[in-house]
Amino acid sequence: MSDSITADHSYLLRSAAELELTEARRQKAERTKSLGSPIQLTGNAIDIQIRGNYAWIAESAHVAKKIDLETGKTLQIYRGHHAPVTCLAFYDRSPNSGDEKLLITGSWDKTIKIWDTNTKGVISTTAAHDDFVKTLLVVPSVKLLVSSSSDKIVKFWDLTDVLEKPPQPAGSVSAHSRPVECIAGIANADGSVTLFTADTMGVLKVWKLERQGGPRPRWRSILQDTLNHHRTRITEIIYDAGYIWTASSDETVQVVPYPPGSSDQKPIPPLTHPLPVRAILPLALSDLEEPYIVTGYGDVIRLYDVSTPSEPEVLGEIDAHWHDVTALRLWIHKSRTDDGRTRIEPWIISTSLDGTIRRWRFSELHDSTPDNPAGQSKATVIAPTPQPSGDAKDQVEITDEEERELAELMEED
Repeated sequence: MSDSITADHSYLLRSAAELELTEARRQKAERTKSLGSPIQLTGNAIDIQIRGNYAWIAESAHVAKKIDLETGKTLQIYRGHHAPVTCLAFYDRSPNSGDEKLLITGSWDKTIKIWDTNTKGVISTTAAHDDFVKTLLVVPSVKLLVSSSSDKIVKFWDLTDVLEKPPQPAGSVSAHSRPVECIAGIANADGSVTLFTADTMGVLKVWKLERQGGPRPRWRSILQDTLNHHRTRITEIIYDAGYIWTASSDETVQVVPYPPGSSDQKPIPPLTHPLPVRAILPLALSDLEEPYIVTGYGDVIRLYDVSTPSEPEVLGEIDAHWHDVTALRLWIHKSRTDDGRTRIEPWIISTSLDGTIRRWRFSELHDSTPDNPAGQSKATVIAPTPQPSGDAKDQVEITDEEERELAELMEED
């Protein structure tokens, strides 16, 4: 009887907290409804890529879309998945041309699809994993596609002759004990690939991939390193210029030189936040080439100045959304002035579980301050809903966090 009373009490506390959170979000949705020139979506954007003045999004409403960032209009819709589309990437229709005419999407329906962006037609559908496809990486110079999944497996796919046949299996990695949340990688001069894989336990593994000969290309994976500088889920990873940039649910962003000792520069200390960090945008690695880092924690966007790496400074914050920020990208907006000259202006693009894409002039974020955020109201940090205590059930394939994520993604559909 006492166990039942305790369970009922916990349920009532959780229900009250959820009602309070729902009401707080409703009020904030009203306050922020016009901030950032929002583009309203049918579902939620889970992944986004910027190409020119267009945003390509993977959406929870089972579709991928091409959206004009200037007008907010949807130009193309790619239908065919039977669950939320979680990730997207591009590949050249004409090999090594840089045309990126082929769109590749992954979904919670466990498949990978390749689309012709000229016709919006499906070129191929591959039953890729035994669980949700979480992320995709294309290494075009070696015709390699890498996918990761909630099934804890990272798979390699050969993209040779992809117009004539589906991606061909070319190897896999099964060293993670939890779902592989994000991946990054680069091609090396010798034809090998350095691959980074990160999971929901905060474990990051570094691999060297070597292509093996034969009639069917295969990639041999050699573990180079295991890094444990995060306490829990790594939500985004970027590798460039000799540094690994990671965001995590442990409320930090970490910038780590790799290989170790490869840089004489003083390292950037962990960037701590009040809530889990889901998105990171190092502007030093972008076309802007400025010493700033943009992060998304909770529903807030924050700007760091890292011109002095050992002493990062918070320059500004925008109370950007009424639900969690899911991605941040840079948009170099090019437009024509009245006298015919080209105007170039940097914008920050954010997506969120509030079902919007929002557009922010970089100057808005740069000129704001933590005490006086840009926008119409100061940042409101909403505490996460408390979860009931109890041991996790190992036999459940989907984690509690993924169940909540799925509920959030589907509630707007």
